[in-house]
Amino acid sequence: PISDLQLTKEDLRATPALTLDDALSQVPGFSLFRRTSSRTANPTTMGVSLRGLGASGASRALVLDDGIPLNDPFGSWIYWDRVPRASVESVEVAQEGASSLYGSSALGGVIQFLTRPSHPSGISIETSYGNQNTQDLSLSASGQYRRWYSIIAGEAFHTDGYFLVPDAYRGTVDTRAGTQHGTADITIGRKVGARSVVFARGSSFNDTRNNGTIGQPNDIRLGEGAFGANLDLGTVGTFTLRFDCDAQTYHQQFYSVLFDQNSQALVNSQTVPAQRVGGSAVWSRSLGKRQTLVAGFDEHEEIGHSHEMIFSSSTGNPLRLNIAGGSQRTVGLFGEDLIQIAPGWLLSLSARYDNWRNFDASSVCTPIHAPCPPDTSFAARSYDAFSPRATLLQQLNSHVSWSASVYRSFRAPTLNELYRGFRQANNQTNANAYLQAERLTGGEAGVAVTGLNQHIQLRGTFFFNEIINSIANVSCQVPNPSPLCPQPPPPNTNEFVRENLGRTSAPGVEIDAIGQITNRFQLSGGYQYVDAKVISAPGQPSLLDTWIAQIPHNVLTFQARYSDPSRISFSVARRMIGLQYDTNQLPLDRYFVLDAMVSRRIGFGIEAFAAAENVFNTQYISTAGTSLSPPQIGLPVAVHCGVRFDFPKR
Repeated sequence: PISDLQLTKEDLRATPALTLDDALSQVPGFSLFRRTSSRTANPTTMGVSLRGLGASGASRALVLDDGIPLNDPFGSWIYWDRVPRASVESVEVAQEGASSLYGSSALGGVIQFLTRPSHPSGISIETSYGNQNTQDLSLSASGQYRRWYSIIAGEAFHTDGYFLVPDAYRGTVDTRAGTQHGTADITIGRKVGARSVVFARGSSFNDTRNNGTIGQPNDIRLGEGAFGANLDLGTVGTFTLRFDCDAQTYHQQFYSVLFDQNSQALVNSQTVPAQRVGGSAVWSRSLGKRQTLVAGFDEHEEIGHSHEMIFSSSTGNPLRLNIAGGSQRTVGLFGEDLIQIAPGWLLSLSARYDNWRNFDASSVCTPIHAPCPPDTSFAARSYDAFSPRATLLQQLNSHVSWSASVYRSFRAPTLNELYRGFRQANNQTNANAYLQAERLTGGEAGVAVTGLNQHIQLRGTFFFNEIINSIANVSCQVPNPSPLCPQPPPPNTNEFVRENLGRTSAPGVEIDAIGQITNRFQLSGGYQYVDAKVISAPGQPSLLDTWIAQIPHNVLTFQARYSDPSRISFSVARRMIGLQYDTNQLPLDRYFVLDAMVSRRIGFGIEAFAAAENVFNTQYISTAGTSLSPPQIGLPVAVHCGVRFDFPKR
């Protein structure tokens, strides 16, 4: 479809952002759960949403790194820092339902990072230092010897961060939301024959964060291994084989904080071990000059349990230990037929069958200083999904093309949504082991105009998406029959529970344009309007016709870039986020943020640069305040200076 986007390495380098998710914010339909980025956000809020489908901790889009899933096995949130920025060659963004090829995780689309190839051999290094004691080093190196090749990439990052609570609300328990992470990735491969490759890959990722008050850290330890082959068997076709596995441990402490921010009490300490193992096989073959067939199979299994030690907020004594979790297995078969039905006409038909099964699930409680609810063994559940898709594209002439798509997608609830509760400030959200799968029906139609006077590119797309059984965090303060809402709620706590809503809809329009004013000066911009609303909410009448939480109706991005390799290059980027609502329908006002960057090539492949995010230090609310907790703010002005080194130089 013409709505698919690709950001090049040069596009990413022209943004002042230090994180990949911030760099992707130049795509109007891209957002995380809240207005904070992965630079300071809690990892469980890093799920990605596209086109207003509803942000939550779990992603409603699949994120890939050279075909390997990055979605967390327990909660489907994304650790964006797992991919070293220096290794990224380009990013592909498909903003429509893609379950017909990719399954459950691709309900709302696919984002894929394509990393630096092994040929030509070379090295890229970027390092910088900035305010908030922000230190960053990212590198990627590749080389070949005869038929063997290797790629090594890594990144180290540290920042003291900033105070999440505004000055007027700040107390003695508040501290900076600092983060640090390190990641390492190595790939070793061998060329087989003229056009086949086999490879093995291993990576590790460590991340530690302070979430804004004293003694409230979380950390992740993750390791991943992958094996694969790209085989060209001539007239038989090509085969792509992948096998991957990862294991991780996530730890988090939650505190109850009094509104004056001068005292807090430990209420929950969580440790979440989780594992994933999966594999896929894809065959493709051209039939003549006008048709290509694709067929594939994949299977993956996730296992995870949340270990929660519950404490008394008044005495500090441990009350009970809860262990809840289970296993999920998904098996999928899919196929695609690409047909050039006439000159200038391309038809794509694809479909997928998935069987999702949840099993070995339980909730077990061990009393310490308080009684426990009864232990529960949850019955095994399964779900079958058929996800078709059809796309028609016509190239009218050398300047104008149009396309139209219709599709169905699904997303199964994650182990996190089913079995793990969490706390954000004084907002407690409970798990729901009886959640049903989400089901999306949607379509889009768009027109692209390129090459006008060799300087202008325009594209517009209308889209419509509707989700049945959309999973949302629902306040227990409204009439709610769920037994997962204790009455009365715990002291100093706003209580929420995950529930399936009836239906949500997200019709909208996207417009983007690129103007090449001169050979060195370019203007670009994008706009998205999406009317994301709850259109059916049985048992939750107060939510009917309300906006989907965390989704603005209007997003506008703008970028100006000037590049003169012999002298100086600069870029200015602006992003406007319209009015949106936090959980419980609390308004978050619109805001504008301006970023800027300037760079100069020194020679010998070295480039010096200086960048600033939020140049005018705009203060905007990222999390709405309540009667029990103050608001939180987004990133203040952040400046960093550094150098890049490329060999061979670009």
